[in-house]
Amino acid sequence: MKKDTNGISAYIHIPFCEHICYYCDFNKVFLEGQPVDEYIQSLLTEIRLTKEQYPSRNTETIYIGGGTPTSLSAEQLAVLLKGVRELLPFDDKNEFTVEANPGDLTQEKLQVMKEYGVNRLSMGVQTFDNQLLKKIGRKHTAEDVYDTMKFLEKEDFFNVSIDLIYALPGQTLEGFRDTLKRAIELDLPHYSLYSLILENKTMFMNWVRQGRLQLPDQEVEALMFEETIIAMEKAGRHQYEVSNFALKGQESQHNLVYWNNDHYYGFGAGASGYLGHTRYRNHGPIQHYLKPLRENQLPTVETEILTLNNQMEEELFLGLRKMSGVSKVRFKDKFGLSLDQVYKETIPELVQKGLLLENESHIQLTEQGLFLGNDVFEAFLIDKE
Repeated sequence: MKKDTNGISAYIHIPFCEHICYYCDFNKVFLEGQPVDEYIQSLLTEIRLTKEQYPSRNTETIYIGGGTPTSLSAEQLAVLLKGVRELLPFDDKNEFTVEANPGDLTQEKLQVMKEYGVNRLSMGVQTFDNQLLKKIGRKHTAEDVYDTMKFLEKEDFFNVSIDLIYALPGQTLEGFRDTLKRAIELDLPHYSLYSLILENKTMFMNWVRQGRLQLPDQEVEALMFEETIIAMEKAGRHQYEVSNFALKGQESQHNLVYWNNDHYYGFGAGASGYLGHTRYRNHGPIQHYLKPLRENQLPTVETEILTLNNQMEEELFLGLRKMSGVSKVRFKDKFGLSLDQVYKETIPELVQKGLLLENESHIQLTEQGLFLGNDVFEAFLIDKE
């Protein structure tokens, strides 16, 4: 197996939660009664087995997500992070993010994280409206967010990003403006804002089908997005990807791995990875994930080998989410074909429709293209049926 000299990033999934949010469709389970310690050991086995097959000299970024990584005890976190650091070669200057819930983070857990090189936190805040927080099944309050921020400041930990969700059930434009204002007042280096997507098998989807939930209409949702862009820009946080805003130099390096269509390991139950020309996904249910690892086998449930066409399409779908767009030089280096050769009719058509901008080095979405992203992506499918 060829050694990847550039380094491969790593996503590590912790599926445990103390509470299940009504909108969440990520792979997660109630923490109580789960084989958490065996899960951590199995994760480390998976990392070891994968590294034997796909060695890399360094790890560009590490991201531990969930579920709720901070639902682990300080001792469990220490076992996990110690193992991760032993198995994944990592330069302390690189980005090492852990997702945290306001209210779950203790001084002891933060100290464990710092000890093993965690240098960035991503917090699921979602909204500052306590009634809405209750309505969407979050167990924290706006006060918990402020308390956590105070405590992080006291600990000299400033590299924090927060996630917000807009177009929540019953959310008004005024209510969203208040959340946006409070988020910006925290003066953080990074913000992610996503509109609520109704996923199958979530409580929300069931309630919408039963007519029990009212969601803001599309016009209000578009206004929330527009106002976000304006307010963030005004506060010096530039939009570097459709849903992400940061101070210059504070962009999420791990997320850029996805949008640049680079390789990454996916470790843990239900995690996905991209290695070589293969995308793969692990078993989601905990016991299905643990079983093969007890036999020193990888827990992969499906793999897809990408054709050259698939790879080029993904380069466009993912890359166009970034404001800087897709680099022509990078595309040519990666695939041996120029963007103009592959999309000689598509690009001028989209430019003419006002959905795409083209200059010597890049193609990128226009403002209108941002709002109609899916139509643009469809135009870049090579093997259209």
